[in-house]
Amino acid sequence: MGDMLTIERDGDIAVVSLDNPAKMNALTLSMWRDLGAAMNELSDDDGVRCVVLRGAGSKAFAAGADIGEFATLRSNREQARAYAEITTAAMEAIERCRHPVVAMIHGVCVGGGLEIASLCDIRICGESSRFGAPVGQLGLTMSCAELGALIRLAGRPVAMEIVLEGRIFNAQEALAKGLTSRVVADDAVEEEAIATARRIARGAPLVARWHKQAANTLTRSPALSAADIESAFDCFDTEDFRIGAQAFNAKQKPVFKGK
Repeated sequence: MGDMLTIERDGDIAVVSLDNPAKMNALTLSMWRDLGAAMNELSDDDGVRCVVLRGAGSKAFAAGADIGEFATLRSNREQARAYAEITTAAMEAIERCRHPVVAMIHGVCVGGGLEIASLCDIRICGESSRFGAPVGQLGLTMSCAELGALIRLAGRPVAMEIVLEGRIFNAQEALAKGLTSRVVADDAVEEEAIATARRIARGAPLVARWHKQAANTLTRSPALSAADIESAFDCFDTEDFRIGAQAFNAKQKPVFKGK
């Protein structure tokens, strides 16, 4: 794959790593594209029985999208629509992957990182992991695919709390909200995630694939209209989005105007 996304194989387990540690594994557009391609490739591989998705290092699973790219790649409605086609394709590839997917969560898991983790089947995190989606502080909406995944995982009340407050919270609260499956000591995250993948891989692969397909069918959300999906891009034409993005890059608190 690309320089910032790697796939390693351990027998019938594939480990996919988001590798941008200088930016807490924030995803560039090329990383989103490579992630979708990697998950599709692994889904087609009958030799795989479980996929482990992780961030490189031990400080972050992923800190969301790379905000530094927004000025050139996501600065208006048309760019945002094209950007969302790639991120949505990546998220759909995770959800549609025939094999179970385990998220190995070290440290920060926010924004797009939380959205990616929410599409995994099992999530293992450390005691110091942090979760949240402060998109409102950027004047930015989640896409329909992202919000839908969060609602399917944790329910509407939790999803609304996350996106409306924009608060960052700890691993125990994430466990209580159903956002993570298991909390272990920070230095045990990798061991437990791999052990989980091995337990899955020891099971009958056709059964695991059937359970995942059935679960996806049973939790499928009602279809949104074209207008519903289109409205998610309105924020990119607002002054508040420009204020939020500029404040983020300047490491300042945004002062939104509501327009």
